Amino acid sequence: MMQRLLRPRSYFAPCRPSQSSPGSAMFRAVSSASLLLLVATVGAHAGGDPALGKKVFNRCIACHEAATDRDKVGPHLMGVVGRTAGTAESFLGHYSEGMKSAGAAGLVWDEANLAEYLRAPKLKVPGNKMAFGGLSNDDDIANVIAYLKADPKP
Repeated sequence: MMQRLLRPRSYFAPCRPSQSSPGSAMFRAVSSASLLLLVATVGAHAGGDPALGKKVFNRCIACHEAATDRDKVGPHLMGVVGRTAGTAESFLGHYSEGMKSAGAAGLVWDEANLAEYLRAPKLKVPGNKMAFGGLSNDDDIANVIAYLKADPKP
């Protein structure tokens, strides 16, 4: 018995399931739960929240409509996701040359292009008429895009 206690234990020996401590199972469970929470949080951020997007869209409501196809100072944004830039039928005579050129060059309002445009409209489409300087918060941008995509609107 004494020899067994004095024999050095190898710290590099492979662990066998029967040797795992009760704490390691808890650690694995907590680690798995943390990973799932992280994935869910990132997914929620990436997808945005339409209800929060509606609140952010209040900054845009003076010039744009998103729930109907009614134009204001700017074109309506109903169905804008997937639409080629500068092609809303009801607003064709009012688009800037910059926006028409961007559409003619193939700019389609997918999520990535909308995010760039909402962050810096004048950089994404030089020469456009939009006076708004852009949104700086990534969550606000994701939420507005989620709102624009939502059908029906929240």
